Amino acid sequence: MTPSLWRRHPLALIVLAQLCGTSLWFSVNGVGLSLSRDLGLSEADLGRLTLTVQAGFIVGTLTLAATGLADRFRASRIFALSCLLGALTNAGFVIAAPHPPLDLLLRFATGLCLAGIYPPGMKLVIGWTPRHTGAALAWLVGMLTLGTALPHLLRGSTLGLPWEWPLLGASALALAGGALILALGDGPHLPPSSGKARLLDGLAALRERRFRAVAGGYFGHCWELYALWTLTPFLVAREVARLGAPEAWIPWLSFSVIALGFLGCVGGGALSRRLGSLWVARRALAASGLVCLAYPLLPWAPPGLLLGLLALWGLAVIADSPQFSALAAASAPRERVGSTLAVMNAVGFALTIPAISLTTALWGLQGSWVLWWLLPGPLLGLWAMRGLCELPIPSTGDEGAGRQRS
Repeated sequence: MTPSLWRRHPLALIVLAQLCGTSLWFSVNGVGLSLSRDLGLSEADLGRLTLTVQAGFIVGTLTLAATGLADRFRASRIFALSCLLGALTNAGFVIAAPHPPLDLLLRFATGLCLAGIYPPGMKLVIGWTPRHTGAALAWLVGMLTLGTALPHLLRGSTLGLPWEWPLLGASALALAGGALILALGDGPHLPPSSGKARLLDGLAALRERRFRAVAGGYFGHCWELYALWTLTPFLVAREVARLGAPEAWIPWLSFSVIALGFLGCVGGGALSRRLGSLWVARRALAASGLVCLAYPLLPWAPPGLLLGLLALWGLAVIADSPQFSALAAASAPRERVGSTLAVMNAVGFALTIPAISLTTALWGLQGSWVLWWLLPGPLLGLWAMRGLCELPIPSTGDEGAGRQRS
């Protein structure tokens, strides 16, 4: 395949690589029930394993911003190297799982590598498809969502086999994703790599009122999102038990709930081209908050109804994420897009740590009522965005292009 043919559909290649690379994120959660049964891990133990991935991601994104790596080196090379190292550390967990704290250290290292996959992936999208950024990023975040759900699918398709198989499968996918991006390279629509950078460069956009409001909405979204994804197998298992259905349903239903976010992202991206990214972000965040409020109030409802409500939540909870990224990229200094997105991701993911820790620690005591601990995220996010209606907002969702034309 010639380079020109290879690069004819760059967005498709980037989102496919993102799917493969981010399968490392929840690879352990996908086999959580097996780890609980075989190694005696509790919900709190699984929560700690998830938390260490988040912590590694935060440290990694801050390192990218503080050192200027996000803007000094080619995003494609950072992405490919991170996929390689992430595949190795994820595979190493197979050996380290029974040996704490080595298991936590390897999950932390996996989080570090994910910092070289997700933010550079956003920069690659901006570099290859500068027009209709909100719609393009919707595909990218949609694939991140599928990548998050993929370990549950891998587990569902390997039931009866050792739990190590899905983990190794995720590592193989990450290697494939890195190879795709290495072959594609960087896009032509970004400025040349810059020289020395400081962490403050990634914070420069905070001087803009519009960016602060967008970041506030994104931070509220982050408080809710990853805690919900962590709790999804627990919530699904509760309804499967009420149905009297076999345990084999749990990974398939968990995959379905999380994977529906892909449709939310893509559908939101399509709407953003007509109604604007802000319109989509605000309504998706509101819908997610309403489900968060209602779910614990319905413990008496039939299991099928609650599983349907979970599916609706999975659809809405991530639909706003690519639109927040598009709005943030449009407000950031063009020469520091990588650093700005890395810092915003770092702060947002830092907020996932207390949310995941709190809800997994209290799950055994409060059950589905722990979901109300997530409610401040959507509420405060909507409050932070309240003033954006008074600012000029592109009506086509083409924030990235608008930024470049201004």
